[in-house]
Amino acid sequence: MTVGEAYAVCQRLARARYENFPVASYLLPRPMRPHIAAIYAFARTADDFADEGVLAADERLARLDDWLLRLRSCATEEANDRVSESDAIFVALANTIRERALPIGLFEDLLSAFRQDVTTTRYESWPDVLDYCRRSANPVGRLVLRVAGHNNEELDRASDAACTALQLTNFWQDVERDWRKGRLYVPLSDMRSFGAHPEDLETRLLTVSWRKVLSLMADRTQALYDDGRRVCDGVAGRLRFELRMTWLGGRRILDALERDSFDVFTKRPTLGAGDIPALAWGALTWRTSHPGS
Repeated sequence: MTVGEAYAVCQRLARARYENFPVASYLLPRPMRPHIAAIYAFARTADDFADEGVLAADERLARLDDWLLRLRSCATEEANDRVSESDAIFVALANTIRERALPIGLFEDLLSAFRQDVTTTRYESWPDVLDYCRRSANPVGRLVLRVAGHNNEELDRASDAACTALQLTNFWQDVERDWRKGRLYVPLSDMRSFGAHPEDLETRLLTVSWRKVLSLMADRTQALYDDGRRVCDGVAGRLRFELRMTWLGGRRILDALERDSFDVFTKRPTLGAGDIPALAWGALTWRTSHPGS
């Protein structure tokens, strides 16, 4: 398998999966698209290992351990040493890591978060949730910036805030789905403060207490969107519009959750074709943030 064929496999995988936000979309500069698709294919497949509920936890962890070994191996081997189609992700990823000088630690952070999804179903405090996001979401933003040629601490911090906000939005959007998998990302300490009980979710009717605690989660998430806005202004060209659309898409879902009082049991907000005009207009009329704004 050639490197080009391996990237094609990753791009097909990216296009085939539903996501809130476009993966390796046509807004990205063309040279970035194969690299982003390879990163996505690596992360999406590993995330699927963690979420494969029909497998025992030990088997899911074993698959993630194998994925980690293959990651470390592909970073040191020549891409054309791998020839089977099943290794296409690592053929492409090895080339991306070398061409863009990507830190292996960012990929290892992603895998540590996926392992945590297998072993941890509750979080005691807000810092605990943020630590999970630091490894599950923030590496993706930093990898995108590195692929685009950016290595800047200020941009990294803004990207971290935006990526954490997007991850948190997905948590509040998926309270019901995660609950069915046995997971809950709302901190237990905040639930106790408002008198919200996990077993209340079994009724599929959000109590006043649950609406209050989710409102607090939304406020915290909004503050992170505000902090992360600057990453959209720190890049240029097509990537700027890709990041704006992604940021606006996350905010749009969070706004919908708040309008519906977080009742995802009745309606789970998503983005569709009908949202594109509003997102595009928002990206075109974007107000650039300034220091202190």
